[in-house]
This record gives sequence, C-alpha cells and structure tokens, in this order.
Amino acid sequence: MDRVTLAKPKGARTGVLSQCLAVFQHEDINFLVTNRIPRGLATRFMGWFSRIEQPLVRDISMALWRAFSPDLDLSDAAQQSFRSLHECFTRSLVAGSRPVNPNPHVLTSPCDAILGAFGQVRDGMALQAKGFPYPLLDLLGDRELLERHADSTYVTLRLTSTMYHRLHAPCRGKLDVVRYISGDTWNVNPIALARVERLFCKNERAVLDLQLENPEHAVTLVAVAAILVASIQIHGLQQPLSLRYRGPNHVPCAVSFEKGDELGYFQHGSTVLLFVRGPFRLADGVQSGQRIRVGEALLVPT
Repeated sequence: MDRVTLAKPKGARTGVLSQCLAVFQHEDINFLVTNRIPRGLATRFMGWFSRIEQPLVRDISMALWRAFSPDLDLSDAAQQSFRSLHECFTRSLVAGSRPVNPNPHVLTSPCDAILGAFGQVRDGMALQAKGFPYPLLDLLGDRELLERHADSTYVTLRLTSTMYHRLHAPCRGKLDVVRYISGDTWNVNPIALARVERLFCKNERAVLDLQLENPEHAVTLVAVAAILVASIQIHGLQQPLSLRYRGPNHVPCAVSFEKGDELGYFQHGSTVLLFVRGPFRLADGVQSGQRIRVGEALLVPT
C-alpha cells in the first residue's frame, strides 16, 4: 500500500478556511458541534474512517487535518509517511526524542500534553475546572483505590489531536490489572470542562493503578477517552479498550516497566489524570496552561 507524506500546505490559508476555523473556535459553536451530535456514532465512524488506506480518501482527510491543525509537527516521528490517518495519530517517535529525567524522586510526564487543573484531593473530590469538582469514587470506581488517594496530589494532562498520543510510565513499577469503565464520549476540551459537571466521570476510561516497589507510595493514571477517540490500547492486553469492548471490568495485565517506558496509546487525543499519594508540587518551571512532553519533570515531593 502506498504511503503519503504529510507535507505542510504551501502559502497561507484561504479566506474561506480561515473564516470556517474562526467560527468553529467560537466557544458556543464548538460546544454545540462537538457535544450535541450523536457522540457514540461519530466516534465509531471516526474509528473506521481513520483506518481507510485508500489513497484518495487518505490524502484528502490528511490535508484537511493539516489545514485545521497548523501546529501538527512530525519532525520527531519515527516515520515521515503514513498509510492512513490512524497510522499518523498513533505514530511512534525517533529513539531519544523524549529524554527521561533520571531523578528517582521526580515523577515525569506520562504524555505530551497541556497542563490543566492541579491540586490536592479534598474530601474525596478533585477539580476538572474552576467551580467544577468531581467525586474521585465516581471516577475510579473502586473504594479501596479512593482511600489510597484520600490526600493525593492530582494533575490533569490534556492531549490535543496533533500531539504524540502514546502513554509512558512516570516512574518504575508494574501493572497487574486495568480497571475499564465504559461510558460516554463527551469532548474534554476546556470549553466542555467548564460546562459539563463531572465530565471525566461520565466518559469512557481506563484506570491504571501502578504497583510500586514501596507499597506506601501510590500512583494511578486514568486515561479518559473522548469524542472521536474512545479506544485505548494498553500493552499487555490482547485488544483495545473501546466502546465495543464487552469484557470484564477488571482486566488482568502483567506488565513490568521502567521509568519512561511506553504503557499504551490513545487512538486520537484525550486526557490523562495523574494521582500521586502525598504532598507534591509542580516541578520548577512547570505551570498550568503550559505544554509539557513525555519524560520531563512534572511532580516533585514537597
């Protein structure tokens, strides 16, 4: 099958395209378009469409994606040509392009992302956005895990569609089981987070409770799916966790990993919630609204 190289468009955007993009970026229009359509149907369609390797379909869809996503950067991708949108979404990187902070006391970013909400769990609640708390029990679906994170630090990491979509270990450990929770596919962009209560608790998600060498420590990753995304592949599982997955809620997964090792990937872009037991602060130079990359220092103990 032929591959296409995703080259940058020549010249500036046309006036019509710029106007269309400006309209879509308006908060009310964006919220309406992404959340008032049949989300499950749109997500299943995108999952099928993105895998089409027919050259014309592939070329047009990738050109449109590039036009509406000028920040797409493939300079560090392991391959520079792709057979489908899906192959580009789930791309791997050139070895060494994401150096991992070696300090054993530092938790590194598990993904390329934009930092969102950050804080301490209080009375079993965390914040998805200012004024929008959510119950940790609803998110995690496990009371024992809730008790383990009663005083945890949390940070929200939002992936955009153009980012590198693979998930990496923020520390050394192992993964024995994945808690899969089926749900909706609301958009998880800032517009929706400021309007839809308990959004993370509504969406499809996979809870990864990382087992560490010191049992007193606790690190949990929650991979939250979203519209056009709902498919999460975790290494060690035989199939992706998605809207079509009808297996058990607790899926055995015997995987050991070093800090920075790849744990899995999203099929598009979404959100990762990180919970760490105890008082932590953001690493020096890191703040909400900032972009961060896999392997960079994210949290340090206070």
